[in-house]
Amino acid sequence: MKHWLTIVLVMLALVLKAQDQIYYHPDTTSTSDDEPKYYIDLTKKPDAIKAVWLGAIFPGAGQIYNKSYWKLPIVYGAFMGCGYAISWTQNRYSNYKQAYLDLYNDSQAGTVSEDASKSYIAVLPNGYTLSSVGGTSTWMNTLNNRQSIYRRYRDYCILATIVAYALSLIDAYVDAQLFDFDISPDLTLNVEPQIYYDLQQQRSAELKLALQF
Repeated sequence: MKHWLTIVLVMLALVLKAQDQIYYHPDTTSTSDDEPKYYIDLTKKPDAIKAVWLGAIFPGAGQIYNKSYWKLPIVYGAFMGCGYAISWTQNRYSNYKQAYLDLYNDSQAGTVSEDASKSYIAVLPNGYTLSSVGGTSTWMNTLNNRQSIYRRYRDYCILATIVAYALSLIDAYVDAQLFDFDISPDLTLNVEPQIYYDLQQQRSAELKLALQF
């Protein structure tokens, strides 16, 4: 539990640090009395290919290189979630697989018992016996079906991990490429009336919305 708390605190610290991660700087050379203009510091533009390679070597490194620290909880949260799901489904798959093999071997040898130490008895729901679940044959089919189900779930979780890995690389590349995309804090929305003429030169009024960067 302490390790999880440490990870959460580190993630929160990185998120807070991300508040200072702004590439727009005030133009101190401006002599206007209005609010200072902003410019993009292109000397800090990240290399998109480098961001991808870093992310490929160590997941999340591309986001760190791009200084997109706020994305780290998302990236690592996805990987930790997928890792936990893989571990859980793999554990369930292994238990049902071993129980099926043991029950099959015991049924062939005629040594099936209700001993609680048997793997096929250990996976029974509490309070149930082989007889109450339909007998040896029925329970063997159930174990076979369950091992197949959890193997499929495990494979889905592995696929989800691969998708999360690929998305982290795509995000690192796109984030680096869009570094100089103008998202300046100097945004203005103007609302003004305007006269509109259609193809028949019929005049009508309209409301114009203009977003200035």
